[in-house]
Amino acid sequence: MIPTPLRSPILPIAHGFFTRQGGVSTGPYATLNCSLSSQDNRDAVLQNRARAAQTVGADASALVGLMQVHGTVAVQVTEAWAPGAGPRADAMVTDRPGIALGIVTADCAPVLLADPHAGVIGAAHAGWRGAVAGVIEATLSGMIGLGASRERVVAAIGPCIHRRSYEVGDDLRQAVLAASPDATDCLTHGRSDERWQFDLPGYCRMRLASAGITGIDVLDADTAADEARFFSHRRRTLAGGGPIGHQISIVALIA
Repeated sequence: MIPTPLRSPILPIAHGFFTRQGGVSTGPYATLNCSLSSQDNRDAVLQNRARAAQTVGADASALVGLMQVHGTVAVQVTEAWAPGAGPRADAMVTDRPGIALGIVTADCAPVLLADPHAGVIGAAHAGWRGAVAGVIEATLSGMIGLGASRERVVAAIGPCIHRRSYEVGDDLRQAVLAASPDATDCLTHGRSDERWQFDLPGYCRMRLASAGITGIDVLDADTAADEARFFSHRRRTLAGGGPIGHQISIVALIA
């Protein structure tokens, strides 16, 4: 079985939002676990990442990732680094042909961006903390610094936890509204007055639109609700914990 990623019609550039299917890992990591920080067999993870890179037409050695920390740092990639040697950051931008940017997630939103005319791409890991703090805007700023135009950038928000699966407390609601007072539509009442359902992809869409991006696509894929296709931190937590894998999303400038 080979990986079959989801793709967005809005991104006219090599990319893929991968599911958990099509890899070689076993057990709780079955099968396309792409997280090098997991307790999965490293060789299996490297093989999975190579399969994903090759599926979008990139060389496995050109796939770069980060030590994701739910922050807002966006790094400029000028050359590939060794697997697992990425900096502590949550977004990457590049204009270098051949480079493939990989974001790993298990409920957070992977956001892939491109200005095909300028030959500039970006990739962001947008959990609620990073999205609220400005990781999407930091990614756009990095792309513009490389010559991208806000008017030409298109963005796709990949598989992540959706509103129906994402019950949150009032602390998260207050943090979201403090940063984005217009985000009330992204929060609806949960099962009690003290609980809320948060629309993470909708919030990322709002932040992109507020930053001036008009070409935006949201994939209809809820990681928490679809165990057959996706790893999910929320689903693992509700089940009592245990090991977990992560899927990868890739955007690449094919040389």
